[in-house]
Amino acid sequence: MESKGRILVVDDEPGIRMGCQRALGSEGYEVDTAADGEEALHKLERQAYDLVLLDVMMPGIGGLEMLEQIGELDPNIVCIVITGYATVELAVQAIKRGAYDFIAKPFDSDTLLLTVNQGMERRTLSMQSQRLAQLEAQAQALAREKAQLQHLDKVKSAFTLTVAHELRAPVAAIQSYLRLILDGYIAPEDQRHYLERAERRAEAQLELITDLLDLARLQDPDLRVEIESVSLEDVLNEVLDAMAANAGEKEIEVTREVEDGLPSVQINPRHAKQLWNNLISNAIKYTPKGGKVRVSLQQLDGELVGAVEDTGIGIPQDEIGMIFEEFFRAKAAKAETQMGTGLGLSIVKRILETYGGSIELESEPGKGSTFRFHLPVAPR
Repeated sequence: MESKGRILVVDDEPGIRMGCQRALGSEGYEVDTAADGEEALHKLERQAYDLVLLDVMMPGIGGLEMLEQIGELDPNIVCIVITGYATVELAVQAIKRGAYDFIAKPFDSDTLLLTVNQGMERRTLSMQSQRLAQLEAQAQALAREKAQLQHLDKVKSAFTLTVAHELRAPVAAIQSYLRLILDGYIAPEDQRHYLERAERRAEAQLELITDLLDLARLQDPDLRVEIESVSLEDVLNEVLDAMAANAGEKEIEVTREVEDGLPSVQINPRHAKQLWNNLISNAIKYTPKGGKVRVSLQQLDGELVGAVEDTGIGIPQDEIGMIFEEFFRAKAAKAETQMGTGLGLSIVKRILETYGGSIELESEPGKGSTFRFHLPVAPR
């Protein structure tokens, strides 16, 4: 006969233990017994039970104390206390501590079976309720995952189309320039001009491909990067030296403010250079002639906080939320120059996230932008 459940009877009276075991066993329950609290707890630690019949008054560990320990071992076990006529109030206290019901001594087998069957029904309903809650939670999780996968699929399709377009346009332009030359439509003295335009298109193509490769590496969930102890100040000085000519051509004043004694960070040196290079080159590119770019670096609450502030064209509030998305370029940026992959800020964001950092933007059209990033000194 299939077992209806496993029960532990805990009572210091042998007659109670034997009577309960006999009555419940004949109804299809598996019954174990224990003469005191210590023996009972030892069995509860080794064996799973559905229900415990527990005497309130026992030598050693009392029933009330056992209720708390049983609840810690398995909060789903149904506990029914056994008490004498003089201790009904004590049984009420036990119920307040988590006991399901109580049986007063002396009791007959019918009372015992009725109470135990009700307790087992309670456990069955409780387990079913938990299982239902788990299924509902799983269903909600699956629904969220499905929605996310659908969103990712749309993003992937849009990304693929964008990449195809961005890769095709420069190649088509280069091809058209070469055809004009090869077909003799361009005079020899004018060919250099068209070749230079083709070269610029090729450079833009190489820049896009490089950015795509960098972004793909940073998006790899199995990404493993070789990190070193790097001074962000030293990398900043190197990038500023490289950018000096571009800033000078546009008569842009570039200033730096770096706090003394800054610690190094654990980062891949190439990523550190990309971080500064993308932010500062954007600031110079989108700041009109005669403007200003201010770069700062300081330590705050266990992080290095870097900022690149410019007096450039700025970004409208409705575009700030999209500025770190792949291929997105603000309308004002497109009007300023057609050159640009729209991947630089996406790469910056991915680099910072790789090392547990973050970036934020404050901007106002016509007044400039401030990109501020946070990078933990100790890697997360």
